[in-house]
Amino acid sequence: MRYFDLVLTPEHEGIHPVDAQLADIAGVERDSLLHIDSFGDGTGVLLYRLVGTKDAVVEVIEEHEDVISYDLLDVEAEDTFHLYLHVHPGEPAGTLMALCYEYALIIDTPIEFTNRGGVLVTIVGTHDMLRQALKAVPDRISISIQQVGQYSPGTRDMLSMLTDRQREVFETAVEMGYYDIPRQVNQGDLAERLGCAPSTVDEHLRKAESKMLSALLRNTGAETDEKRA
Repeated sequence: MRYFDLVLTPEHEGIHPVDAQLADIAGVERDSLLHIDSFGDGTGVLLYRLVGTKDAVVEVIEEHEDVISYDLLDVEAEDTFHLYLHVHPGEPAGTLMALCYEYALIIDTPIEFTNRGGVLVTIVGTHDMLRQALKAVPDRISISIQQVGQYSPGTRDMLSMLTDRQREVFETAVEMGYYDIPRQVNQGDLAERLGCAPSTVDEHLRKAESKMLSALLRNTGAETDEKRA
């Protein structure tokens, strides 16, 4: 199995008409899309992780003609919540999901949103099927291949083991160059960005690193045992 990390940028912002509306809500950020799927009748489900004001989101989706039903779920992080949507068919999501079914591809979530109206998504399948699917994507959707490699579910899903705060601290550290050689920032710089004490940054990073290294070693050991068998 192979994976392609792709940035898909629709001609008009949003992978679905409802998604485009969410992108336009002031004070609300689409952090990630945790799940996406479609049904035989053409309708689909979207599960978002959003940051911002719930009331503003509810006001928009209750008036949107493409929304069949919705639900909200609070999470531990401040001003962060999950939004479940059952929606009528919409583009380009409908076309993209149809291609995944036609070429037997898996969408690896979460899906991240870019600053330019696109989505960063990992698609998994055989190399030939992935190539064929990319050729079939309509011209109105821009494609940028970020990375290609051998798919290993255990290692690519390690971030899901972290708490929301651990993940935030770890991703900020990566973004700011804490793990670069030479190191670009120190824990004091991270603390200033995150609005906490350096000791808190150190604690979260140590726990995040411990969890991911343990998972990586377990996964590597399992692969080695499988090859020996």
